[in-house]
Amino acid sequence: MTSTDTPIIFDELPTHSGHRIGVATLNAEKSLNALSLEMIELLAEQLPRWQADPGIVAVWLQGSGEKAFCAGGNIVRLYESIKESGSQRNPYAERFFTLEYQVDHLIHTFSKPLICWGHGIVMGGGLGLMSGARFRVVTEKSRIAMPEVAIGLYPDVGGSWFLNKMPGRVGLFLGLSGVSINAGDALFVGLADRFLPNELRATTLEDMASLPWQGSGHADEGLVDDWLRSKEEAHREAIPLSPVRQHLDQINKLMDRGHAAAAYSALATLETDDLWLQQAVKGVRKGSPASAVLIWEQLHRARHWSLAQTFREELVVSVNCCSHGEFAEGVRALLIEKDGNPAWQFASVEAVPAEWIDAHFVSPWTAQTHPLKGLGE
Repeated sequence: MTSTDTPIIFDELPTHSGHRIGVATLNAEKSLNALSLEMIELLAEQLPRWQADPGIVAVWLQGSGEKAFCAGGNIVRLYESIKESGSQRNPYAERFFTLEYQVDHLIHTFSKPLICWGHGIVMGGGLGLMSGARFRVVTEKSRIAMPEVAIGLYPDVGGSWFLNKMPGRVGLFLGLSGVSINAGDALFVGLADRFLPNELRATTLEDMASLPWQGSGHADEGLVDDWLRSKEEAHREAIPLSPVRQHLDQINKLMDRGHAAAAYSALATLETDDLWLQQAVKGVRKGSPASAVLIWEQLHRARHWSLAQTFREELVVSVNCCSHGEFAEGVRALLIEKDGNPAWQFASVEAVPAEWIDAHFVSPWTAQTHPLKGLGE
């Protein structure tokens, strides 16, 4: 095990079959395990090693503490880099997003069982890590969201992929509102695979050592799948009710619009006594109008993107967000000066120029020089 002072603790758990399980623990509890560039670099180095090591049969990914798996990326440092670069190319942002998306893509395509314990807050970059895992476990306190609309950004880290794969128009609804969902919701929309009480985390990991591992990715996936299903069975009644499932018809009706302004208006003007829907309405009203239009365009363009194309296109949009002003202003208002009063560039979604949105999708690279050109489809 590495020093507990490091931002990620890597350990290897011996199994009864003579193999090992790689254990990665995000170790920045005070910041809710928010991803720094150093943490991403460490994952980018270690995960490929474990994938190539025939003695490693599975990987377990978790966060330290009881509050969060990962509350997102360290956007304060990104903000500083934006201020340093202005409207010019931002080397720090390009490296941060490139490495982050490489890690996310690797998790999606990992050749061995990868189990993510998604307890507590799972937002933004944390959801990027969890969403691609083969086995995503949520708990009674999982609180999941992509709240980028609140800071003038958009749901990246594969959001173009997994939001478009949700039932009906739920992905658009979650993107525009940034509203939190629980474990029951995550299971319903396809962001989680199993539910277990968090009190079982330590014993669940320990019990993995006694499984009859075969050292074959496909066979071992079936082994873990059967095992987690059997553990979940005794706790199904503890799965919280899913507000998304309960409101699916209303969500689909609200989001059944032909353009961004209509969808935004339908949600922003909704009058309801339902507390969860009230949070969604509050989220879209306080969020960036420009982000709302960008999210609409993002999901529309991404409908038929491959996984690799998703991360390539998101890298383009993300680095452009760093030079177009809205993201920096959102971070300033929410996290730097904390006045909660962002001066958005546009007063309404109707005022957002189409050319301003289109500019976010213009790549600063050619196909040959794109940093993620090597990702498999």
